[in-house]
Amino acid sequence: FLDEIDCLPLLSQVKLLRFLQEKEYRPLGSTKRRQANVRVVTATNVDVEKAVHDGKLRQDLYYRLNMIPIILPPLRERRDDITLLAAHFMVRYATEFKKNANRFSPDALQKLLTYDWPGNVRELEHVIGRAVALSEQRIIRDVDIVLPSKEPDARQESFRQAKAKIVAQFERTYLQGLLLAHQGNITKAAQAAQKDRGAFWHLLRKHRIDVQRYRHRTQKECDKS
Repeated sequence: FLDEIDCLPLLSQVKLLRFLQEKEYRPLGSTKRRQANVRVVTATNVDVEKAVHDGKLRQDLYYRLNMIPIILPPLRERRDDITLLAAHFMVRYATEFKKNANRFSPDALQKLLTYDWPGNVRELEHVIGRAVALSEQRIIRDVDIVLPSKEPDARQESFRQAKAKIVAQFERTYLQGLLLAHQGNITKAAQAAQKDRGAFWHLLRKHRIDVQRYRHRTQKECDKS
């Protein structure tokens, strides 16, 4: 697993590309080449196509790596994962720090669920780790969850405002998933959603989703093959 692949120096990108193509490597200090049998997974949090356009990532390496692309939405767009991840991190750090914490109070969970998590899972992990380390109780309370003070208190939102925000996040993620699955084909995506093509287009415009981005990726892959 290679994280932040866009930060790899260009010379190293050439070597990685050669390794991916030939499946061979030479151990340090050895003169013999060996065959590799590995599956390479890479990740980045930047727009990969922009990184290619800006010359930060080699185009040929991008084509080689982009066999099965997976777009992972930010944590704020998959809030169902927050509770599971928070519980996982609580158990991990309770064991590591020898603490008794074993559950969250309702207010603490609400605080976690209504925060937008700009730092995604890593930020969530650090927040839970700090809460567990500093708490002497079995229950992690809302006062134990320390978040940036500039974050507005989402509990002050009305039910309608909170619901509208969650619905909008779901719609955008759902539409992006359909476009990815159908390679930017609007007709097929609309049929899968069981919506009229015009209504589907209206949703895309509402969420400012660039359909060409999905089509462009597919066309370039076809050109490469």
